[in-house]
Amino acid sequence: MTDVTSTVVRLKLSLLRNGLRQSGGRRAAFVVSAVLALLFGALQLLGLIVLRGHAHADAVAVPAAAVLALGWAFMPLFFPSGDETLDPTRLVMLPLRPRPLVRALLAASLVGIGPLFSLLLLVGCAVSVAHGAAGYGVAVVAVALALLVCVALARAVAAANVRLLSSRKGRDLAVLSGLVIAIGAQLVNFGARSLGAAGLGELAPVADVVRWLPPASAIGAVHSASEGSYGAAAAQLGLSVAALALLIGAWARTLARLMTSPDGSTVQAPDPAGRSRASGGAGLGRLLPAGRTGTVMARSLRYVWRDPKTKAAWVTSLAIGLIVPVFNALQGTGSIYFACFAAGMLGIQMYNQFGQDTSAFWMVATTISSPRDAYVELRGRALALLVITLPYATLVTVLTTAMLGDWPRLPEVLGLSFALLGAMLATGAWTSARFPYSIPQEGHKNVAPGQAGLAWIAIFGGMVSAALLCAPVIALTIALNVSAGGEDWTWLLLPVGAAYGAAITWSGLRLAAPRTAANLPEILMAVSRG
Repeated sequence: MTDVTSTVVRLKLSLLRNGLRQSGGRRAAFVVSAVLALLFGALQLLGLIVLRGHAHADAVAVPAAAVLALGWAFMPLFFPSGDETLDPTRLVMLPLRPRPLVRALLAASLVGIGPLFSLLLLVGCAVSVAHGAAGYGVAVVAVALALLVCVALARAVAAANVRLLSSRKGRDLAVLSGLVIAIGAQLVNFGARSLGAAGLGELAPVADVVRWLPPASAIGAVHSASEGSYGAAAAQLGLSVAALALLIGAWARTLARLMTSPDGSTVQAPDPAGRSRASGGAGLGRLLPAGRTGTVMARSLRYVWRDPKTKAAWVTSLAIGLIVPVFNALQGTGSIYFACFAAGMLGIQMYNQFGQDTSAFWMVATTISSPRDAYVELRGRALALLVITLPYATLVTVLTTAMLGDWPRLPEVLGLSFALLGAMLATGAWTSARFPYSIPQEGHKNVAPGQAGLAWIAIFGGMVSAALLCAPVIALTIALNVSAGGEDWTWLLLPVGAAYGAAITWSGLRLAAPRTAANLPEILMAVSRG
């Protein structure tokens, strides 16, 4: 057992190490992302320690552990994870029994930035409610138990869905799951904002329920032991132990099924009429430009409709882009400028354009022999994104304006949205050529091992750059709103923002084209890893 466990742990460390050896840029991206994650974890730890002694400290610590568990359960399905050892289908040819494999994969799952961040948060939760020797003694057990439950929950859910995102039959369920996660995240966000206005005491009823749900029950046991309720503490720890046992058992059964049953989810039944299953390409082709531009646009739009992971990312972005401004408007605390969130969320889809092609990018690469070819390719992809984004951003802005009744500001917000969208298209084209990464088609991962830090740096670095590129339009908006009589001229922001967005998009595509043409071998190698 020990040999299997140590081998899998060493395998994970080797995968991480070899991924970081690819280039200095990837090492830098990994270090920066690790520092940011650990810094945020340390700040959470300090914040929870500061709550120690507060009357409602348990009302924060216990729900925080529950939210952490929810994050472990669902986030790996839709956000980059980069852990190759977590895909059990890659181990089906090895003579391994499920239970020893579960122990080995559980140990490997405890290695990484995510578990360390979770450990910091759980330690903070435990310390904030622990008092006396009994409380601290239970805290040591509770933190370890809660972390194991979180990791086991994540692995059990991931194993149960390992074929989901690569299954044609399961793609609609994946999209629905992504939508649920997007809505849930926003509900948590708005709940936190309401809590800030009402006080921590509002969480007490929630904590009273959650303290009996694993793994939050482990943190609840620390509070119970500190209050002298040793029977309740033992029961709460027992609930977490039982949950861990059930999760490991379910995980083992799922592994046994994955490693012994064939995957027939992608087998398509023959069409008795002999008709093609292709989508209405002819109808779509009549609406698109002729030549390579139209071909690229049609290919990109088919990715959005057919590819499960691309479709899930789009639906999630569409949902969040609508939820943020609308929910804020419904609460009466929103601003019409939140409508720009729609353009920002959809602009993210321009990042890592070549990664969605995976190994098929070599067919695209053979058609690019000059910066002009690369420019036309990038232009077609940007236009395909605009086909969806422009009307959607306009619709969200008009809807938000109607809900808030702030019609005079509609032109300036639309102008800001168009400028932001243009800036994100420009930076997305450049980062696609400069920081490409692979999106594995199999399993639940959205980025290949060793590239997770690169992916996050590319996305967030591009978003910061896009915000800086929008600075002139933002400055003009502020100037017109604060100057005397300037509000009479805010309607000019619509044509100015649209023109600026178009110009910055054109400039970004022009700058990215030579880099794309010169970087084709590196792009092909990076996006083909999955």
